[in-house]
Amino acid sequence: MNRKQALAFRLFSVAFSVAVMYFNVGSLRAQAPAAPAAPAAKPAPAEDDPFAPQPATPLPPGMTGSTTNDPRVGLKPGLYDAGEAAMGMEHIAFLKKPDAFQLSSNQPDDPAVQKTLGMLGIGNSARIPKPMQLVIAQLAFANSDFAFQGTHLFQGNFYGVNFYDISNPAKISLVTSLVCPGGQGDVSVHGNLLFMSVEMPNGRLDCGSQGFPPLPPPEPGHEKDRRLPVASPDRFRGVRIFDISDIRNPKQVAAVQTCRGSHTHTLVEDPNDKDNVYIYVSGTSFVRQPEELAGCSGEAPDKDLNTSLFRIDVIKVPIADPSQAKVISSPRVFIDSRTGALNGLNNGGSHDQGAEKPADTNQCHDITVYSAIGLAAGACSGNGILLDIKDPVNPKRVDAVNDPNYSYWHSASFSNDGTKVVFTDEWGGGLQPRCRPTDPIKWGADAIFNLKDDKLSLASYYKMPAAQTETENCVAHNGSLVPIPGRDIEVQAWYQGGISVVDFTDAAHPYEMAYFDRGPIDSKTVILGGDWSAYWYNGFIYGSEIARGLDVFKLVPSKFLTQNEIDAANLIQFSELNVQNQTQIKWPSRLIVARAYLDQLERSKALPSKQIASLNKAIGHAEKSHLGKKDVAKLSSKATSVESEASAAKNPEDGKRLHALSLILQNPTV
Repeated sequence: MNRKQALAFRLFSVAFSVAVMYFNVGSLRAQAPAAPAAPAAKPAPAEDDPFAPQPATPLPPGMTGSTTNDPRVGLKPGLYDAGEAAMGMEHIAFLKKPDAFQLSSNQPDDPAVQKTLGMLGIGNSARIPKPMQLVIAQLAFANSDFAFQGTHLFQGNFYGVNFYDISNPAKISLVTSLVCPGGQGDVSVHGNLLFMSVEMPNGRLDCGSQGFPPLPPPEPGHEKDRRLPVASPDRFRGVRIFDISDIRNPKQVAAVQTCRGSHTHTLVEDPNDKDNVYIYVSGTSFVRQPEELAGCSGEAPDKDLNTSLFRIDVIKVPIADPSQAKVISSPRVFIDSRTGALNGLNNGGSHDQGAEKPADTNQCHDITVYSAIGLAAGACSGNGILLDIKDPVNPKRVDAVNDPNYSYWHSASFSNDGTKVVFTDEWGGGLQPRCRPTDPIKWGADAIFNLKDDKLSLASYYKMPAAQTETENCVAHNGSLVPIPGRDIEVQAWYQGGISVVDFTDAAHPYEMAYFDRGPIDSKTVILGGDWSAYWYNGFIYGSEIARGLDVFKLVPSKFLTQNEIDAANLIQFSELNVQNQTQIKWPSRLIVARAYLDQLERSKALPSKQIASLNKAIGHAEKSHLGKKDVAKLSSKATSVESEASAAKNPEDGKRLHALSLILQNPTV
């Protein structure tokens, strides 16, 4: 096996489905996930063994790795009793996964592992190294992404969905479990409808857990032939739609099949169409045969212009009758507009000593839409792309970027004002340690881009700084904005690297302002775990812990964050949140928001301390008098000088804060 093939093992996004294909039928060997890296002291493996542990390699010239000088380094290992470290955030609740969503063993030889592999249709598991058998079996029960509605949280899982009551975040409780295997189980919610991504070949129309029988062993001499699972009318790969009007009794009302299944999906709302919602489907797995779903083709564009590669799918869902949901377009978002070639984007080659050669981009992993500005950011394996979505049925690419430091473009977030985009790089998949001192700080990181006139330009990188061990899968993953006025803040998951809260207000100089981390699940073996997603919702941060369950946190004051800023953020209350359908945040003209701006202006020294003290005193009087006429007039009189300071501010961000502060002083509320 050559190094190019080994690099292809990185894709956690397709690890499960590819493993099922290959280990069933001996195909696509080069795309299976790599085994965890071993300590550098061990000898290098033979080049022809694709599953042998890979040693850590020295840092490339000019690159630095993660720091070992951090409280997160050296934490005690354990599943439920691991050591913990936190800064700027408090862990307030944890709830284990339901028993039905547990593998029940961390031992490769346990019969539960073989039973799970059998349910997945994996035959001849003896060909799979024992550690990899365990990883594949664990992935079958992995927690995945979140959606929120009112006082309910929906946590996806490769085995189904769990519904939680979060009316009291300190005492979360399970409402019901929906067993419906097929992975990846990413979820979105809209009104009485819940949407769920299904990509793996063990998914069934009826949500059955029995999967499908494995193929028999190949004939001698044909071990490497590509063979797809036997076509079945009972198989489902695409987007499921459930009616959740009775939250304790969800009912499947539609199941929209797609050629590559749905690894992730994005809920899209058209401001001009209140009768329908749209789903952008990102499929990263193999293309099913036309005998199973008519019209599917896995051919290259030069052989079939109707190939199911090099596109996304758009599903239209009538809200009044979701059973009529169907695919209505398949935009060619990778097309070369000059030549018409479908394969118009290329990763340009990537890192790891130049071993990864240029490859065409034929899939999106995740798409974040921001309808308020008419744009979407697509994290599309080999490229980051920008889409015009003013016509949501026919999105058009307006820009694309690649980066030699990026391996697999995974997800994206816009800043609230739409002037920045944060892309994540899932280098190594999610199954490998990528936060060791020997791993470059620019690899498996965030790339922060400025966005102006529909063009992206790289500003900087950010990576969770604390070194993790050889047995902690760690790389950039899912996050969301924290609505602190006057700042661009993102909370983000890093698998077993834990959770970071990052300030990227200055796109060129992002920094960590809070974190939470646990020690490795196991000190000797990579056990699949850590935080898949970390999202802020209505005053709290929720973490989807892959192996353990569900965590709840809250931000606390620190040298990077004041209580006024936290209180101002907590004014933002969503009735529904699907993070990939980004909502524009607008803060009320409340005096607590003014205090938050003053704290920031004090931190940046943009106003003299005497002026800040005078403004805080005037705000205090107005609060005490419940906006008495005299006190409001005094605030208004101070607005003029604040606005003049805004015009003269040296820092553009301070200028924005001063202007926003002036507006509140002119028309305050409490």
